[in-house]
Amino acid sequence: MPQEPLFSEEDRSLRDGNALDESDSEESQYSGLEDSGTDRSDDEEDHWSEEEENPGKSPKEIIKVPNRSSKSPADSAADEEDRPNEIKEYENDSSDEEDIRNTVGNIPMEWYKDLPHIGYDLDGRKIFKPLRSKDQLEEFLDKMENPDYWRTIHDKKTGQDIKLTDEQVDLVERLQKGQFGDINYDPYQPAIDFFTHETMIHPVTNRPADKRSFIPSLIEKEKVSKLVHAIKMGWIQPRKPREDTATYYDLWAKEDPNSILGRHKMHVPAPKLPLPGHEQSYNPPPEYLMSEEERLSWEQQDPEDRKLPFLPQRFNCLRAVPGYARFIHERFERCLDLYLCPRQRKMRVNVDPEDLIPKLPKPRDLQPFPTIQSLIYKGHKDLVRCISVSPSGQWLVSGSDDCSVRFWEVSTGRCMKSVVLEGAVKSISWNPNPGLVLVAACVDRSVVLINPGLGDRLLCSATDQHISGYQPPEEEVQQPVTWEEVEGAQYSNGLRLCIKHQKEVKQVTFHARGDYFAVVLPDNGNSQVLIHQLSRRRSQNPFRKNKGQVQKVLFHPTRPFFFVATQRYVRVYNLLKQELTKKLLTNCKWVSSIAVHPAGDNLICGSYDSKLAWFDMDLSTKPYKVLRHHKKALRAVSFHKSYPLFASGSDDGSVIVCHGMVYNDLLQNPLIVPVKVLRGHAIHRDLGVLDVTFHPTQPWVFSSGADATIRLFT
Repeated sequence: MPQEPLFSEEDRSLRDGNALDESDSEESQYSGLEDSGTDRSDDEEDHWSEEEENPGKSPKEIIKVPNRSSKSPADSAADEEDRPNEIKEYENDSSDEEDIRNTVGNIPMEWYKDLPHIGYDLDGRKIFKPLRSKDQLEEFLDKMENPDYWRTIHDKKTGQDIKLTDEQVDLVERLQKGQFGDINYDPYQPAIDFFTHETMIHPVTNRPADKRSFIPSLIEKEKVSKLVHAIKMGWIQPRKPREDTATYYDLWAKEDPNSILGRHKMHVPAPKLPLPGHEQSYNPPPEYLMSEEERLSWEQQDPEDRKLPFLPQRFNCLRAVPGYARFIHERFERCLDLYLCPRQRKMRVNVDPEDLIPKLPKPRDLQPFPTIQSLIYKGHKDLVRCISVSPSGQWLVSGSDDCSVRFWEVSTGRCMKSVVLEGAVKSISWNPNPGLVLVAACVDRSVVLINPGLGDRLLCSATDQHISGYQPPEEEVQQPVTWEEVEGAQYSNGLRLCIKHQKEVKQVTFHARGDYFAVVLPDNGNSQVLIHQLSRRRSQNPFRKNKGQVQKVLFHPTRPFFFVATQRYVRVYNLLKQELTKKLLTNCKWVSSIAVHPAGDNLICGSYDSKLAWFDMDLSTKPYKVLRHHKKALRAVSFHKSYPLFASGSDDGSVIVCHGMVYNDLLQNPLIVPVKVLRGHAIHRDLGVLDVTFHPTQPWVFSSGADATIRLFT
């Protein structure tokens, strides 16, 4: 029966005209089109018979066209869309290993690197390489999106990516762990001894012995004769006996440079033991013998702290000296020191110790500063806790535990006025506004505003008019405190306003302009700090929650900053932005007092653990310098408003004045030099100096102490 032609005239013209005119540059495009004989099924053998019709043509000249009559137009269009101008080789891959078996053998697959095929199948046909055009980006996307990427490997012999099955993955994991490939294999099964478990009465074989087993071997005879000849000629020497004796050598001796130990050029010999002194003699002089007290103190000391590791003893003669009990112990420690203690070469530098001390200016070059006690203000009967100076520097006010506030004339030491209050005065502050003559004092749970009536009468009357000219608002605002005006005898004594709080008030401080003042109530929960406005008689709590127990507060001299000192930190808040600006780490156990430099960029902090910390807030949140000049707790610190001076008062009864120069150049660090220690206060009930403050215009310092006196140092 005649075979139906597979190609029409158009197909043949297309094959003859287009396929045969392909250039070598397009060879890679059709390099995988030829049937390798491994990927087609039996049903496709009839549709791909062009190779049999053209046995003499190369794969480049043949383009196979499938039988279009057996497919629908939709299928034909799908095929043309899936593979334009080519036929995918591995579209119908079979999972049978025999179909895609590469028969090149165990050879390096790099030999096929520059060839279009990768090997040959069982029928000898070429297996062409699959098209692999993935770049690194596609490989990465495939790695991220394909969940089976980790179990996919590349077969070099077939050029395909093979996905490992679960059994193959388990096999790889077992082999990586050093286990057997077969999971059912038991390596610990009992072994069967085939030769001894049964007693046999007959030999294994009944084969008779050979004749050569009774004749001496000529080959062995020849070997023995050669060995005997080699021994006679001296070619073979007998083995030397092994030396079992141990060899010892000095590890730290000076070795020959060519030897093994001589290679260590940085060899350091072991230090020698010091020669024995008079105390180690059997008959030492009397000054080297210990008394009973020295012997008891020697026995109570630790072995590391003892000056001598033994007790000196005296014997009449050398024959009476007993054996040394610690001889073996000391020899053992010497051996440990020889091979366990590391030794290192150190380059010794001859440095003058004075060169290591920083060059500080002489105190006489830093004058003026207070050097001598000039006046003593006496009149209080109990310890004076706080003092404050008027802006003009003419008057001084002090508060004491004897429930009185006294006003002094600075130049003469005369007490101009005394105001008796209802309790001990914890803190006092003079209003820094020169247009007001007003003093705020903390007494128990209230803050009292006093007009002393000193100085210019016009200023005193203007102060009273300023206070009495207050107009209450139409709608009363709920406030945490109560403002009360003083009347009667207390008014004639100088009291003007009384601000009552819920808890005891510890500190009061004025703003630089004099209208606002802040108070500290340590036991008032989240309302430990309150800010009062004098002109409007309003009070507010600036913080919703206080972090820690507040010790001191302070206003910035020029900017809207507010300093809050707790036990271990100093927080700086911006009152306009209502946010925390900085948090200074004091490295102190308990902060007692703070003071701000008149320029506002530096701050000093005193603590109860005898430390004074200087902060350069533009430099760091940690102390720039820590001074430990006092021996006891610091109670107060203060800056001078115009001179580069600051002072600190302590419970040791001294006031230390330091020179603290802050330069306008931001690259130059502040110069801090202690210049004078001022003494004069007597210590009473373990308390010394309780408060210090500077004169506003002169280089003078005032100090108040537990001895009920106030002293002026000029």
